[in-house]
Amino acid sequence: GIGFTAAMKLVKRSIAAKDGAGYIKLRCEDGEDMWHTYNLVEAGDRVRATTFRKVIKSSSTGSVTSNKVRLSLTLRVTATEFDAEGLVLRVSGRVDEPSEHVSMGSHHTLDIEPNRDFTIEKPMWDQVALDRIETATNPERTAEIGALVMQPGLAHLCLVKGQMTILKARVEVNIPRKRAGASANAKAHNKFFDACYQAISRHIDFGVIKVLLVAGPGFVADDFVAYVVNHATRHDDRSVLENRSKMLVAKASSGHKRAVEEVLSDPKVLSQLNDVHAAAEMRVLDDFFAMLRNDASRAFYGYGHVAMATENAAVDKLLITDALFRAADPRERRKYVDLVEGVRESRGEVHLFSSLHVSGEQLGQITGVAAILRFPLPDLEDMAVDDSSDDEDGTAESKLQSAEDMLGADTAGGLYDPDAEEAAAARRAADDDAVAREMRDNLQL
Repeated sequence: GIGFTAAMKLVKRSIAAKDGAGYIKLRCEDGEDMWHTYNLVEAGDRVRATTFRKVIKSSSTGSVTSNKVRLSLTLRVTATEFDAEGLVLRVSGRVDEPSEHVSMGSHHTLDIEPNRDFTIEKPMWDQVALDRIETATNPERTAEIGALVMQPGLAHLCLVKGQMTILKARVEVNIPRKRAGASANAKAHNKFFDACYQAISRHIDFGVIKVLLVAGPGFVADDFVAYVVNHATRHDDRSVLENRSKMLVAKASSGHKRAVEEVLSDPKVLSQLNDVHAAAEMRVLDDFFAMLRNDASRAFYGYGHVAMATENAAVDKLLITDALFRAADPRERRKYVDLVEGVRESRGEVHLFSSLHVSGEQLGQITGVAAILRFPLPDLEDMAVDDSSDDEDGTAESKLQSAEDMLGADTAGGLYDPDAEEAAAARRAADDDAVAREMRDNLQL
């Protein structure tokens, strides 16, 4: 779900700096936390949680009583199962610590439940697991929504995280009525928009938030977004220009803080928000396929080629699905962890795709790992790599054809048609220009 719930609770953490061994005690709040936990627990880990067990007792008179007893069990994990529909996580394994009612070594299944503490103990917590803990438990990292509610002269900029709406900035500028002079009115509007722009620059980290809602009565939100695009273009503000698609315009009755709740309860806004994270993943996958079409020496998929590109410090963006970190063989998981760490060391971006989303499924169909390079490596295309998933003959055409074959030609063509993408980009630019013209007309009235 999009971040309307609090982050997973980190109750206690004890990990040795020397070898990374130790345990973390957590508490899930919702289904998304269960998904994080499913991606953390591996075969061989120890998991401790409370459960209920039916205990049958026979008395000396021969009567039999059956009671449900609550007890704490520690399992050595053999398997995990996540039910995406019911949002239930089951951890199976053998009892690894003595218990009054359960014999050592017997098989048991624990249900990880919301609002109940549980402990995961590992012989070594690798960086990918620690990153996931950080993502799941840090409220700043799970603050997925920024919201700017505005009316002429008054705006409130908030972060929505968990059950909290945190006010980051209040902007107030006196805007004279139009009859006092069109010039004064336009200047005041510009001053107001600039103050709102500066507030966003100071308080909104587009790397953290998934969306910035801009809402208000009439056309004030549309006018402001047009102003933002024009200002960012003139001043080459890359952080804003690259995140234009994260700005969603919505209607609100006012620029007061209470309007944030009004916007977030609008069903149309909610349906858009649910698509935001998947849309961000899809954009990176689109970029990869566009690069594969236009400059194939800067786009590779399959572990072998991506690992070689990583060794050359060439990876700008690594696309990797979380399914690869659930490999039964710890050595298999380790090689992907090393890949992530290698890309980070060379200051590349790592995009972890959820296999619950369609983009993660599609990445999974082309081996689950791909990379956009910061510079071409034409020689890499000719290298044979020991990777069962890479059976291309090295040419750009065969790489693209192989990827489209894996995805299914219809899917790939439908999703990654460069002509359609170009047309969509032209439509977006025309829309921005139209809004900008309307704003200029309004300001000159």
